[in-house]
Amino acid sequence: MTEQELYNEINNSGSQFHSREQELNLAMPTLMRKVYTWMSLALVITGFTAWGVANSPALYTAILGNSAIMWGMIIAEFVLVMAISGAINRMSMTTATLMFILYSVLNGATFSSIFLVFNMSTIARVFFITAGTFGVTALYGYTTKKDLSTMGRILFMGLLGIIIATIVNMFLKSTGFDYILSYIGVAIFCGLTAWDSQQIKRALSTQYDVSESAQKVALLGALTLYLDFINLFLYLLRIFGRNDN
Repeated sequence: MTEQELYNEINNSGSQFHSREQELNLAMPTLMRKVYTWMSLALVITGFTAWGVANSPALYTAILGNSAIMWGMIIAEFVLVMAISGAINRMSMTTATLMFILYSVLNGATFSSIFLVFNMSTIARVFFITAGTFGVTALYGYTTKKDLSTMGRILFMGLLGIIIATIVNMFLKSTGFDYILSYIGVAIFCGLTAWDSQQIKRALSTQYDVSESAQKVALLGALTLYLDFINLFLYLLRIFGRNDN
């Protein structure tokens, strides 16, 4: 290879790297917007579904008054989350999006009882508290230079622990213990929101375009943050809505 050819090769490599860097700079903000757009739409769908079911005696009785239907919906939600998380690369973007929407609807239907248990003012207040808390922790996870991987593993173990403790308390029926679990749940999902935000940023940083595969990564990120938001909201509602019970 001549000196001129070597020089051209270096220039071409530099141009390709610069081009890929520009593509990344364009793709990253677009994909992050998709993450929060899909998450927000899912929350809106869940909220309107919950409100609609709660305000329809026929629907409410048919869904929450029938244990078989209720358990069927809960199992369906679990299956949908597992399917989206584990098989999203094997399905089309349209199918994955429709499954996410269906999950949001089912979630809304199962959570419709909160409109009958808690005051509307309490629900609204807790929603805004949740939005603010979620926003701060998600921003921290996105902007921090600290690696949160270790914290993520600890939080995951804590999540398993609180699930087991919640099941045990279903038999103990201890109000005090439930109150303590609610605070622990808030702490865990604040941490998970920060960790998930950092993980999503890292996953999207490897995408150099807004192709279907890249959008699937964004959709999976939206589902993850949606679950963090919902769980954080429910734990905060248990804390701030105690006087409504």
